[in-house]
Amino acid sequence: MIKWFIYKYIFISSSVISFLLISSCSKDPVSEKLIGSNLDSDDIAVSLLGELQISDFVWKGLNEFYYWQEDVAELSDDKLIDQKSYGQYISENSDAESFFEYLKHPEDRFSWIQDDYRVLENTLQGIFASNGVEFGLLYACQNCNELVGFVKYILEGSDAENKNIQRGDLFTGVDGTILTASNYRSLLFGDNLTYTLNMASAKNGALSNNGINVKLTKEENFETNPIQVSKSIAIDNKDNGYTGSVGYLMYNQFVAEKSVELNKAFANFKSDGISDLIIDLRYNGGGSVQNCVELASMITGQYTSEIFAEEQWNTKLLKYLRERYGKETLINRFTAQLSNGDPINSLDLNRVFIITTSESASASELLINGLDSYIEVFQIGERTVGKNVGSITVYDYVDNEQTKNPEHTYAMQPIVLKISNSDGFADYSDGLLPDTVIEEDIRNLGVLGNSNEPLLEAVINIITGSGKINIPKAKMSRALLITDPLMLQRQQMIVDKKELHSIR
Repeated sequence: MIKWFIYKYIFISSSVISFLLISSCSKDPVSEKLIGSNLDSDDIAVSLLGELQISDFVWKGLNEFYYWQEDVAELSDDKLIDQKSYGQYISENSDAESFFEYLKHPEDRFSWIQDDYRVLENTLQGIFASNGVEFGLLYACQNCNELVGFVKYILEGSDAENKNIQRGDLFTGVDGTILTASNYRSLLFGDNLTYTLNMASAKNGALSNNGINVKLTKEENFETNPIQVSKSIAIDNKDNGYTGSVGYLMYNQFVAEKSVELNKAFANFKSDGISDLIIDLRYNGGGSVQNCVELASMITGQYTSEIFAEEQWNTKLLKYLRERYGKETLINRFTAQLSNGDPINSLDLNRVFIITTSESASASELLINGLDSYIEVFQIGERTVGKNVGSITVYDYVDNEQTKNPEHTYAMQPIVLKISNSDGFADYSDGLLPDTVIEEDIRNLGVLGNSNEPLLEAVINIITGSGKINIPKAKMSRALLITDPLMLQRQQMIVDKKELHSIR
């Protein structure tokens, strides 16, 4: 008998990254209760063989968990009333990926389907094929097809770490081929593990090849360190009377398994006696909600057990969770300890400064929104993505032991909830607007962690009250930014919802 299962991690979307395991296929008594049907659909599941199993898996997964299920007519529970009609409906939608897209709500920007769940699992845990160059892509000019890549940072321990490439470098070609909006996916995100970047320089407002070529090789299962920079910056500004130490943390992904390392960084901040803290989330697409709550608790410490965030599911799951486990199961609270029991190194701060860009999403936005109910949150940089919704990873399990269907490797990541702060605010789908807007200038990125780096310098000046906030107009605007597919896959929020493990 094929059954539904949910196991371990629920991704609350935007990054985002360790993960939820959720399963799907046909119904059992609990699942039938959720959808309000008394029909046994095993006969349908057995008859849907081959590729049709995937389409059956897609429909039932979305019908059960999709946030907008009630608003999508094609996902109505009535589809299961007549088993023969349902079987015919599935047979008419044998292309699972197209079927998935067809069933999505018009407001849904973030749900996606993956043909290999192993790739999905690794990506969400910060493990993916990487040569260590984290880059962005821009149109080279208005109304043209050519692209230019810019290096955001280099990953520690990667192939690129000791190569002739660094933050701020530009490239316009790969293996001698000019980058365009039509070929960048195959050149940069294809199956080729080795390629050569053709570097470029900007002179007099124009880009030109500078003759430097950097050969890079991707490590297939490279594990990233989300802590890019962690340091205390001593400040002695006699003119404004600010003397002390400011903590700076560049955090690029919320990963539950990295909470211990994050806690150690805060132990150092505490030992250094920092008076203010800067959290740099400019490249952070999200990740674990648990890790986000723990970070919020490290920043504060005086709000233990208070509500940090509350989950809003679809009507069916909301009713099920409330009736079986109570409202508390929907609440994420500030905590005094990590999930492994280690005490959290809290700073008891009443204000925090957070750097964002148009890449900051999901759990990054949740950190800002959740803290905003309790302390002063000064946001500096650019408007965020606006991913206030969450997703889960849905697998096709075929038994009670979470055995994945051997007939295919598909998994889905549909949006299943919104998440609000303790004031009930969750409506920021247009992004969170900074208090001080500063657009990162691609031609003047600076050195991360250096007090002269433009965004960090601006924040330090705000903290010290120097009034020397330089906000130049960006010479190469991020408004022309192309969102690469890997970035979209990292924009997650992950919640460990053990209560759903019991759904059978």
